[in-house]
Amino acid sequence: MTMPLNLDWPLMSNNITRDDLDSLITYLQGDDPRLTQGEQVRAFEEEWSDWLGVKYSVFVNSGSSANLLTIAALKHIYGEGEIIVPTLTWVSDIASVLHCGFDPVFVDINPHTLGMDIDEVLSKITERTKAVFLTHILGYNALDDRLLNALNERNIPLIEDVCESHGATYKDKKLGTFGLMSNFSFYYAHHMSTIEGGMISTDDKQMYETLRLLRSHGMVREALSDEVKQDYTNSYPDLNPDFIFAFPAYNMRSTELNAVLGRAQLKRLDDNNKIRQENLRLFLDNLDSSKYFTEFATEGSSNYAFTLVIRDPNPILYENVITALKNHQVEFRRGTSGGGNQLRQPYIKPIVGHKAYQDYPKVNHIHFYGFYIGNYPELDRDKIPQLCQILNNLAAE
Repeated sequence: MTMPLNLDWPLMSNNITRDDLDSLITYLQGDDPRLTQGEQVRAFEEEWSDWLGVKYSVFVNSGSSANLLTIAALKHIYGEGEIIVPTLTWVSDIASVLHCGFDPVFVDINPHTLGMDIDEVLSKITERTKAVFLTHILGYNALDDRLLNALNERNIPLIEDVCESHGATYKDKKLGTFGLMSNFSFYYAHHMSTIEGGMISTDDKQMYETLRLLRSHGMVREALSDEVKQDYTNSYPDLNPDFIFAFPAYNMRSTELNAVLGRAQLKRLDDNNKIRQENLRLFLDNLDSSKYFTEFATEGSSNYAFTLVIRDPNPILYENVITALKNHQVEFRRGTSGGGNQLRQPYIKPIVGHKAYQDYPKVNHIHFYGFYIGNYPELDRDKIPQLCQILNNLAAE
């Protein structure tokens, strides 16, 4: 079988459709359409909460903003201390911990989930632990009952970063519903897109009200609770009730236009995720498991990317994989999520030490021998076994 030279396989394709754009046009053609945060944002938050299965959601201008507001809210209510964080994640998870004055405590990965090694998490919990900030990497569930039970027993909050895993489940329950708060990203390359945007979800009313204030300069008028507003008004009678600032906060509001896109895309998210799940299974089933790691924990997964990991350290196969992907026009990213081991990045070395990355061998393997490739509903499924055959035929010595 002759392999086509050009598979024409970008990381993402057509994530904002003609129908999505038409929904924007329809909204803009209405009578005096509001563009800044308003009823569309509120409707999107409610629809997202219903889809996810939580009580409250707060729409913000990016997944990174969702990370930051989440950790800021945690600090206001729980105080400072340590937060256990992944070595494999997007930079904003770690940056939010640093910005809010917490000490990050890193753990290695579980190769089957690419998430945190749960044994390491449990071993690093101390009296200073204020939260575990867990990332569900590229659609894989990173939870297990040992972690959930241990955190519940010790009253330690779990924060879920689900920015890469919309719709993935653990025991048939959606990720993002297990922790105190969860974060989602609607960046272009993810499961659904609002161009830029993110969501914070929670069942905790106090957290919800705090997040709403933090999103908009700390203004008390942003609270939905009349009781919260009245308490501040009574406590500060010298201030205009419309301009009471409870926190030194941020402006991370999104717009009505972003919300219109989100509402349109949410309608087809479940159907699109089913296609992604089928694509991932086809990809892993056709890979040579002697060359590539295929034993990922796929139950309940929702992957917008294929994880390609060379099984054993092999510089020759690594170079051949890169050459083949480039030659066949398959876009990829090295290191899987976030560029690999975060402890190798310049921003963190002054904090943890310049050689700290050496203590995490499993994420180091992903850093040097892991890739991801786009997986989306419009992908021509026939290309998947074709690419697998190309990869399987590569020389390893």
